[in-house]
Amino acid sequence: MEIALVSLGIVAGILSGLFGIGGGIVMVPVLISFFGMELLDANAISLAAMLLPVGIMGVITYYKAGLINVKHSLIIAIGLLCGSFVGGKIAVSIDESLLAKLYAVYLLYAAGNYLFTKSPKTTLQTTNAISYSEKEFPVWSFIALGFFAGITAGMFGKGGGLIIVPLLVGFFQYNPKAATATSLAALQLPVGLPGVVIYAHDGHLNLAYAAFVAIGIVGGTFLGSKFALKLPVLFFKRMYAVFLCAVAIYMVVKYL
Repeated sequence: MEIALVSLGIVAGILSGLFGIGGGIVMVPVLISFFGMELLDANAISLAAMLLPVGIMGVITYYKAGLINVKHSLIIAIGLLCGSFVGGKIAVSIDESLLAKLYAVYLLYAAGNYLFTKSPKTTLQTTNAISYSEKEFPVWSFIALGFFAGITAGMFGKGGGLIIVPLLVGFFQYNPKAATATSLAALQLPVGLPGVVIYAHDGHLNLAYAAFVAIGIVGGTFLGSKFALKLPVLFFKRMYAVFLCAVAIYMVVKYL
C-alpha cells in the first residue's frame, strides 16, 4: 500500500509540474478507483498531501527559468486560503454524486477554455522568457481568482490550479508556461489548510496515506517541471485539454 501511494504521488507530481495544477486531479480519481475510497475521503487526502510545499523543486526550476510572477502568486494564495474554507463546507454538505457531476462539468469547462483560448503573441511562443500582459490588473482581481479557485479546491480536493491556469491565460493574458509556473508557486503555501480541517473534523482524513502521497509528489513535480520547459506551447495546451476531458469522462461514468 505504501509503495502504491508513493507511486501515485510521483505521477501526481509530474502532472503538477507540467500543468501547475497541484496534482489533485489525478490523485482523487485514482484513490477512488484503485484504492476503493469514497470521494470525500479522497478529497481530504489530496488536499492534505499538498499542504507542505511538495512542489518546491518544480517551483525552483520554473523560477530559474524566469517564469514565475512572485507578486501575483502571493496575492492569489490569499484568495486560495479563504476560498478553501468555503469549498470544504460545501463539499461535506451536498450529495456526493452531485459533487462528482459538478466536478466533471468543471473539468470540461476548463479543458475547453484552455484548448480554445488564444495565447498572446509573445516571444515565449519560441523561448522560455517570461510573458505577461502589459495591462495592469487590480489586486482584488487576483484575490478573486484565488478565492474562486480555493472554493473549487475545497470542493473537489484539488489545489485550484485547474481554475488558476486557464484564467491566467485567458483573462490575465499570461503565456501558458508562465501561468503554470505562477499557479504552482501559489499552491506551495498551505492554502488548503481550512479545507483539510473541515474534512478532518468530518472524519474523512487519513494522515498516513496523505504523507506517503506527499513524498512521491516532491520528486514528481521536479520531473514534470523539467519536461514542461521543453514542450512546445501549442502541444502543451492540447495535452492539458485532452487530459482534463479524459478525467471528466471517468468521473461521469463512475457516478452515473
